[in-house]
Amino acid sequence: MSAFPEAWREGIYEAIRRRRDVRAQFSGGVVPPEILARILSAAHQAPSVGFMQPWDFLVVRDPAVRTRVREAFARACAAEASKMPPEKRESYLKLKLEGILESALNLCVTCDRQRLKETPLGRTAQPDMDRLSAACAVQNLWLAARAEGIGVGWVSIVDPAELKAVLGIPDTIDVLAYLCVGPVTYFEEKPDLEKAGWAPRLPLEGLVRLDRWDAKLDGQWPELARALKPL
Repeated sequence: MSAFPEAWREGIYEAIRRRRDVRAQFSGGVVPPEILARILSAAHQAPSVGFMQPWDFLVVRDPAVRTRVREAFARACAAEASKMPPEKRESYLKLKLEGILESALNLCVTCDRQRLKETPLGRTAQPDMDRLSAACAVQNLWLAARAEGIGVGWVSIVDPAELKAVLGIPDTIDVLAYLCVGPVTYFEEKPDLEKAGWAPRLPLEGLVRLDRWDAKLDGQWPELARALKPL
């Protein structure tokens, strides 16, 4: 059997269960270089279509640079709030949605869409597979960080063009993710938005279909339907 020993399996599922998008719990501590190196190595082990490995990792420590990113976030946040229904806008503005300055460091994960462009294996029918590959690197990084006790928060409320200008990223490179990274005082038991009542967690059994879109599991594969449950 090639399955992992039970303790290994439980460790993987525990990291998945306890991963959180951290915003408000950064402690102000530092990330030791050896831990950051392990986390980045885990990200670099992600699968990539055509083995193109399209990612680069830009580590951002300079407070002045991070302040400019925080200002870009504030502008994007205000623009997003203006599009919210009035009944949601007040709740939205109360949410803590980033830890750009409070975290130990920031990480910008990019996608080089020209890497191995001469051999576009796997990208002819689905050209966005390079970006999806880079997203897999982010997930690897996130889970490895959680296993190390390091928090990660993904800041999606920021204009990629502004990030490129602040960080000097070439026009040919795509911004994939801007992450806040650092030690935390604690990890929440539930995701922040679930805890705040912004949206509930959807039941898995309603999201699994069989063979065709219009065929859900209920009555089609009852054994699997009964086995589905939260980790």
